[in-house]
Amino acid sequence: MSGANESDPAPEPRAPSRRTEGAGGARILFTGGSGLLGSAFRKIRPEYDYPSETVFDVTDYRGMEAYLRRGAYTTIFHAAAFTSPPKIDADPLQALEVNVIGTANVVRLAMAHRLKLIYVSTDYVFRGDRGRYREEDELHPVNKYAWSKLGGECAVRLSDDSLILRTTFGPAPFPYPKAFVDQWTSRESVDVIAGLMARLIDRNARGVVHVGGERKTVYEYATSLDPARPIGELSIKDAGFAAPADTSLDCALMKKILLAPDGGIRKEERT
Repeated sequence: MSGANESDPAPEPRAPSRRTEGAGGARILFTGGSGLLGSAFRKIRPEYDYPSETVFDVTDYRGMEAYLRRGAYTTIFHAAAFTSPPKIDADPLQALEVNVIGTANVVRLAMAHRLKLIYVSTDYVFRGDRGRYREEDELHPVNKYAWSKLGGECAVRLSDDSLILRTTFGPAPFPYPKAFVDQWTSRESVDVIAGLMARLIDRNARGVVHVGGERKTVYEYATSLDPARPIGELSIKDAGFAAPADTSLDCALMKKILLAPDGGIRKEERT
């Protein structure tokens, strides 16, 4: 796969589904439910099914299929992933197994059972040389983690009934003593991002959608979570892995879908 892949323009979202028993909740299976995003979703969408990795292992297709047959699902929300860039540099085979092959297994499962598939991707699929990336802009990862997530995107693109959510999020408060002053992002806290994603699910969005906030440095993001807490300054040159400089996202399509007068992020979602 060439490093200069370019995605197709994101299709216009379809009208919201009236089948509340589907995208509305009880029939959505969520992978990666024990992770950061899954924990946030459990608080706002407890009616989803969050199987543990031991009973729904994305590297075990037959096991996933056996589990799936127990319920009447309409959607798989695929958030399970190996997400640490430095650990993936040290062990790329695990990223291949989980992020690429595992995602391909989930796509195969969704297509075989005619389920909608929602896939959580990353802003790191972009080169990071200019920022404010749109959904149809050229994709060019600069590290192995991002390549593995793009590999997952390629598999998801084979399903016509799918939604790819490119995003970036973190816990609140900021978990590190220092933050990048020279890396630009659209990152928001995981609770904000989970809220936005849940609303996109309710709108039955499809295609590729960028989910995030306004462009800011990681340092600005970190200090905004707790202004009273001192955060040190760090450069991406000292990251220990290849980190793109500016992967901020153009989230105009997200705002259009959500049709919120404040641009899609409500005040209660910022807290």
